[in-house]
Formats: sequence, C-alpha cells, structure tokens
Amino acid sequence: MRTPEQTTNAGHATQHEAHDHAHDGGLQADLDTLARHRASRRRWLGLLTAGGVAPLALLACGGGGSDAGTTTTTSSGSTTTGGTTTGGSTSSGTCSVIPEETAGPYPGDGSNSVNGSVANALSLSGIVRSDITSSIGGATGTANGVPLTITLTLVNTGNSCASLEGYAIYLWHCDRSGKYSMYSSGITDQNYLRGVQATNASGQVTFTTIVPGCYDGRMTHMHFEVYPSLSTASIASNKIKTSQLTFPMDMLNTVYAQSGYETSVSNLARISYSTDNVFSDGVSTQTTTVSGSVAAGYSATLQVGISV
Repeated sequence: MRTPEQTTNAGHATQHEAHDHAHDGGLQADLDTLARHRASRRRWLGLLTAGGVAPLALLACGGGGSDAGTTTTTSSGSTTTGGTTTGGSTSSGTCSVIPEETAGPYPGDGSNSVNGSVANALSLSGIVRSDITSSIGGATGTANGVPLTITLTLVNTGNSCASLEGYAIYLWHCDRSGKYSMYSSGITDQNYLRGVQATNASGQVTFTTIVPGCYDGRMTHMHFEVYPSLSTASIASNKIKTSQLTFPMDMLNTVYAQSGYETSVSNLARISYSTDNVFSDGVSTQTTTVSGSVAAGYSATLQVGISV
C-alpha cells in the first residue's frame, strides 16, 4: 500500500471534492488588518508620550534572506557554536541546519490542485493566526484531539545561531484520524490545522493545535515552510525552507491510548523512525522537546536552523 506521502495529487483527483479559495481576501487582507492595528497602536503610544508616560517597547517585523536547498531527506548539515546579540535578543549554543524534506501531497500552499482547483490556504483571510484548531474563510469545522502548543525558534546557523526576526512560518498537519483538511475525503471543505505566523524578536512562533494522528506508512509528523516575510508567504514558490518535525515515542504512546486516536495505535506499531521514508536517516534535529500531560495538554519546542 502506498503511503499518503508517496501518492501523487493526480491519483487523488477522483477521491476529493474541488476546493477553491481564489475569492478570499487572503494574506493581503491579513496584512492590511495588521497595518491598521499598528497605526492605531502608534496613535495610542503618541498620546501616552504626550502625557509623559513612556510607551512599551514594540516588537518590529522585518527580515529576509534565503536558504537554498533541494528536496531531499538527508539529515546532514553544518553545526554552529557560539553566541551573538541580534535585534535585542541573545542566542548562544549549538545549532544545525534542519534537513530539507518533502512537503508531501497535501501542502495547501498553491503548489498543487484538488480536482482542478488550486489548493492554497495561504490565500485565505485569517490564515495568519496562532490557534489553528478551527477552519477559517467561511468554513466552520474544528479539529478535536489532545491539546498541543508548539513553539518553533528560527535561528541563523550562518551567524552564531542568532535569532531570526520577521520571517514567516507556515505549519500544517493531519488531524487525529490521519486526514488532511482541503484534501482528504469528508473534509475537503475544511482548512483547519493550517496557519502562518511571523517570528518575533526571539525568532519564535507559537501555534495552538492538537497532537496529530499517525496514518499508515508514516511516523507521526508535522510539515512546515519558512518564508522571508509575511508578505511573501502567499505561495510555495517564495519559500526558502521546507521540513518536517516529530515527537518522542513515549508521548505518542500516551496520547494514542486516548479516545479518537484508535487507528494511530496499530499504524504506529507498523512503522519506526528507522523505516520511515523521511526520518530514516535521523531525527536528531527534528524531534521536539515535549512536556505536559493528556489532561493539561502538551507543550513542544524545536529549534529550526537555517543558513542566511
């Protein structure tokens, strides 16, 4: 049986309904909204300053650059050790370039279609968000599962692991049943578990989501793409990095014992990191550090190194 990662989009064309977001306001609408909010905040700060009250420091957005690479599953990469201060934050220690990985057949980044309609969640109004558990753009579905908060820290391996501010990260993953919104049968009209955010002064983005399920033929994983800025995070051709992340086995086994994750138990038992077609060459830079519990929800963190 071929895995979802190995199946071409053409092979799924007869299984999925058309899904076209071409008429949504998209990323530009989100940027316009952010601009209006910034303008209002500047007026508010001006009033505070005029009244003798010192304004709070604001996090600026900026950045750019590129990280060239081809789609491979190699885990080799340069390692940088040291420390530096950039944009008001200090980063030190060791960091490695995260491997370039496949985006798979369900990216929703404008690079493929479902039944002839371009699948691009990046064009949806509201796609710039932290909580990705519910659908947007007129869709009303919500993905159920064990709560998970995931924080990604983007660093520059070419500059002593300095934090990278103002870049954009697009994160997406399957639901607890192993299905992808926009593509999988029954949820082609949904777009949950997809979202974009800009990195802050510490190079971080945080997403509120659920623990994904394990579908047949792949280890549990999430996908993400890195873009030079929010304004460029509108279509896959602008991305500078594509990779995947995963989770510790003890956490997965605990979560998959919960109601709703039944199919993940047998699927996970048939796969391992060493036999996975993406992670078989090593997952040292792609395995998150996790804390928490089923009752309280989990928190996961990962340093994402790119060279710019």
